[in-house]
Amino acid sequence: MPSSFLNPTRRGFLAGTAALGASSLMGVRSASAAVDWKRFAGTTLEVNLVKSPRSETLIKYLPEFEELTGIKVNAEATPEQQQRQKTTIELSSGKPSFDVVHMSYHVQKRQFEKGGWLADIGGFLKDPSLTDSSLVESDFAEAGMTFAKDSDGVLRSLPFSVDYWIVYWNKALFEKKGLSYPTSFEEMASAAEALTDPSTNTYGFVARGLKNANTPVWTTLLLGYGSSPLGPDGKLRTNSEEAVEAAKLYQRLMTKAAPPGVSGFNWAEAQSAFLQGKIGMWLDGVGFAPPIENPEKSRVVGQVGYGIMPKGPKAQAAGTFGDGLGVVAASQKKEAAYLFCQWAISHDMGARLLQAGAGVPFRQSVLADQKVREGVKMPAAWLDAVAGSAKVSQLALPVIIPVTEFRDIYGVGLTNMIGGADPATELKTATAQFEPVLARSEG
Repeated sequence: MPSSFLNPTRRGFLAGTAALGASSLMGVRSASAAVDWKRFAGTTLEVNLVKSPRSETLIKYLPEFEELTGIKVNAEATPEQQQRQKTTIELSSGKPSFDVVHMSYHVQKRQFEKGGWLADIGGFLKDPSLTDSSLVESDFAEAGMTFAKDSDGVLRSLPFSVDYWIVYWNKALFEKKGLSYPTSFEEMASAAEALTDPSTNTYGFVARGLKNANTPVWTTLLLGYGSSPLGPDGKLRTNSEEAVEAAKLYQRLMTKAAPPGVSGFNWAEAQSAFLQGKIGMWLDGVGFAPPIENPEKSRVVGQVGYGIMPKGPKAQAAGTFGDGLGVVAASQKKEAAYLFCQWAISHDMGARLLQAGAGVPFRQSVLADQKVREGVKMPAAWLDAVAGSAKVSQLALPVIIPVTEFRDIYGVGLTNMIGGADPATELKTATAQFEPVLARSEG
């Protein structure tokens, strides 16, 4: 599945302030006094990364890790599609050339789990000689731990970078209509309709309407109905009453309050429309925010609010996507590889990630650190939306192998709904089409 909406470079994720200085390394040393960082000095690790601002941040500071541990790291960062092919081929062979692997949770989690490709690192996390005392499960957003653990609750990776879905809203348009930020789905839909005035080219809502890209919009809404595309029993819930209601809401927003041509919108088109100042609300990932505050690109600088997803009829949930770092089960250097993963998702590296505009860490302590926040260029309201979303984070796509096919098939149905098709009928058709695909992948 293409995950360009997770790649800050493709989203124009602008650089923030300078990253943490060299003194940060001393902070790691002092905070981790009980950890024997030099225990595996002389070891050489092979690390397989996806080329992105996140991996570039890690590679930039690798000399610090090598100084801290005495471990030599050979890190390879390749484009995501190429990296996914390489990891699948090598891990399937049982003789991968790397000890650490960078993975996209919402695309690869089930495949890696089914293949048994990642080591159990739960014991390492509990070992004070291997793990800093500040690294605890409770510091990660709940969705991060859901991603990181397999179906038996075994920890297989460490959550690295996250993308929460939030609502960007135009405060000037809301104020003009005397409206407040919505607290519920119904308020969101009503506000979107109230803001819409085609005579002035003003529309209350925009989101992805293009097939495949639009599926996470519907599944994010579905979370608010207390449901998800896949049940705990592994059965699809995509034509349930909740799924239909979420689809009806998607249809209502996209037909009664969205601009013409929205069925062809991916995130880029939605972002462009919002930047012009004629859109009331835009639902998408947190990483699209920096251009909004760039006066060279945006007409709404200083006018934008950043809102946590409003409550649905049964729940408040922020759709969550992300990536992580895992120790390869076939590696003969598991403990050393774990030290690398721990360093990569440490508080200091998370702060650097956030301040450089390279991504958002899963660790909540980073987002709550006032000194870290002072080094971020984005408004405090954006950080508040990120931190608040972490508390209600839920996986927005099913943990399955054929996630691209899932998005393709249901995406067609959602686009048809924008054209007026019946939501229940479209979901029934899509479910019947996708069920055998899912069954084959698990067979």
